[in-house]
Amino acid sequence: MVGIILASHGGFAEGIYQSGSMIFGDQENVAAVTLMPNEGPDDVRAKMEKAIASFDNQDQVLFLIDLWGGTPFNQANNLLEAHKDKWAIVAGMNLPMVIEAYASRLSMESAHEIAAHIIATAKDGVKVKPEALQPKTQAATKVAKGPRGRLAPGTVVGDGKIKYVLARIDSRLLHGQVATAWTKTTQPTRIIVVSDNVAKDELRKKLIVQAAPPDVKANVIPIDKLIEIAKDPRFGNTKALLLFENPEDALRAIEGGVDIKELNIGSMAHSVGKVVVNKVLSMSPEDVETFEKLKGKGISFDVRKVPNDSHGNMDELIKKAKSELAAVQN
Repeated sequence: MVGIILASHGGFAEGIYQSGSMIFGDQENVAAVTLMPNEGPDDVRAKMEKAIASFDNQDQVLFLIDLWGGTPFNQANNLLEAHKDKWAIVAGMNLPMVIEAYASRLSMESAHEIAAHIIATAKDGVKVKPEALQPKTQAATKVAKGPRGRLAPGTVVGDGKIKYVLARIDSRLLHGQVATAWTKTTQPTRIIVVSDNVAKDELRKKLIVQAAPPDVKANVIPIDKLIEIAKDPRFGNTKALLLFENPEDALRAIEGGVDIKELNIGSMAHSVGKVVVNKVLSMSPEDVETFEKLKGKGISFDVRKVPNDSHGNMDELIKKAKSELAAVQN
């Protein structure tokens, strides 16, 4: 796996390292190197050399640097001289760049390949609101990618069946971990937020659509609409990532005929009447009952906040929820 060094003036590299871990999970062979006010070039070089020595693969190293021409860049560039054929530097580090680099390591084996690939994502991560302030060249590209005419009802596309690359229960719905880590891992063509409540809220709908990653369309629809389009052959080429706020909504969709075999259990916020079963999951008596119904229907559970997390044991979590709920009732 390509080793990655995040380097910056001040604590920026450490901060972006922490942010990347929150969104994409803890990463091996990644190190943050900082130039502090009381340090000089030799200190930065020594930190970089120490970080490289800690990597499993020192043959492939990618430097993500905050500023072209600054001291961290210059020291990385000095180290690069003896390894130009395999190492690489990308300056202008931002969070989209870092996350894309993490994701790229899953399928790319060279620092050069990853460096060339992540530049577009880094640039696309720089956006502005109001949208009228966006450069015209970018706005024109966006228009060019607009939807084409609708297909006639009954038209069969592909095999006529939606492919569900991920069905996730997450009370936060579409947020950073989904828009980056899970989208990179599952490669959907469409993110579908399935919620009767959110579908009625125009502001939340707008914010969710705007939070979608580049080149992935996002929709917010009620549960009955998902049940309807799941039977529509015009969506045969769709690779869908489904997001449900709670297990009850997921059960209703499955009972309506949506062909979901596995549910990713990501985050369930705590509220009155719920008990905490791990750092990100809280369950009510209704949740426990719903999960047992889903299990009875043959649905499997993938308990992970981000793809890099280890898999949780759903049976143990349900057992813990039952015990905690019983204790509260007594």
